[in-house]
Amino acid sequence: MEVVRKDIRNLHVGVYPPNGRIRIAAPLRLDDEAVRLAVISRLGWIRREQLKFDRQERQSQREFVTGESHYFGGLRYRLNVIEHDGSPSIRLPDNTTMELRVPRGADRSRREIVLQQWYRQQLRERIPPLLTKWEPKVGIAVAEVRIRKMKTRWGSCNTEARRIWLNQELAKKPPSCLEYILVHEMTHLIERRHNEHFRDLMDTLMPSWYLYREALNRTPLVHEVWGHEAEDVEKL
Repeated sequence: MEVVRKDIRNLHVGVYPPNGRIRIAAPLRLDDEAVRLAVISRLGWIRREQLKFDRQERQSQREFVTGESHYFGGLRYRLNVIEHDGSPSIRLPDNTTMELRVPRGADRSRREIVLQQWYRQQLRERIPPLLTKWEPKVGIAVAEVRIRKMKTRWGSCNTEARRIWLNQELAKKPPSCLEYILVHEMTHLIERRHNEHFRDLMDTLMPSWYLYREALNRTPLVHEVWGHEAEDVEKL
């Protein structure tokens, strides 16, 4: 367990992928014994979160060759690599096949870049309609949404700038998971913490949000083993 002392009011416990690493953010006013007792009282929750990571399905490192399994929108596709003289592209001819067209001689790194760029573009196209849907409901205008790779979170936000970041891996998950994370981060622009107020807001905006969170926990992870961000805030 990693313990970090901060000038904060409440003790925070986080469990992170890939192996259930535990991080405690402790208020300066608490001595070591108080922190120890607080963590002991949460051992049941900690072990349940670690078990989730142990049970998650994981992929081996992808080589981006024909026959591999890749995911998009919650569905599993068999990759078909086609070398040609044209520009690189991705096509889904049916619900089971993903065609990756690349220039002749393209190596693994180049093939991966083409697929990652396609994932980003798919997310960029899906975000504007979701913002149009949810901004009036949440009652806040998002200044900007950015997409990037993140190792421990599906999303994050900057409340002052009203900026949201989404994990690129969400392109592989069911559309409902992308929508849930976006609403989750929009709600954080109102309430920063995972406290009762935050949960009440989520219950009102998206009554089935916990089902989408469970779906994120169940769906396969990529070989980097990026997992969900655990409910890492518990009040002392």
